Amino acid sequence: MKAFWDERYAAADYVYGEQPNVWFAEKLAPLEAGRMLLPCEGEGRNAVFAARLGWEVVAFDQSEEGRHKAMALAARHQQQISYELADALIFTNPQPFDAVALVFAHMPEPLRAAFHQRMADLLKPGGTLILEGFHTTQLGRSSGGPRELSMLFTPEMLKADFPDFTVQQLEVATVQLNEGPFHQGEAVVVRLLARKNAD
Repeated sequence: MKAFWDERYAAADYVYGEQPNVWFAEKLAPLEAGRMLLPCEGEGRNAVFAARLGWEVVAFDQSEEGRHKAMALAARHQQQISYELADALIFTNPQPFDAVALVFAHMPEPLRAAFHQRMADLLKPGGTLILEGFHTTQLGRSSGGPRELSMLFTPEMLKADFPDFTVQQLEVATVQLNEGPFHQGEAVVVRLLARKNAD
């Protein structure tokens, strides 16, 4: 998959746009800034937005091309972000985070639950999880997302993957995506806002 993402991100344009994901931006705005983790961050649009709000941002992805464009975007906006090249299933960090945002971070079905558990473990008790991903009914639409049903989400799946969280919002929504050339048009997404329970 690294080769796939390197090829996609090698394009001159930002293939998912330079503006943050709408759900992410909306749910991040009222939070007090702290340490944020952005897995599978691609070209950096959400990381740079969070940094502009005062967050200390740690991002990672497996794509060198994605990291290069993210750092260029951060420099253009005069923001500091930390961006590591890492596999999602082995990424670790010595300090827990105040927020973790998973924006269209889809994994093959055998890996999904383990990935979600690893990301949950990196979040402080009381920390915030912001997630948006494509719903199973997105399959076959041209507006974006994996082409495999097993990689898509349902609310029930996400509740099962994050059992130690208090759900604040969980919804299936039909939205109009306008996020670069690969996320365009009507799409069906699952949106989750949750807080990690105290120990």
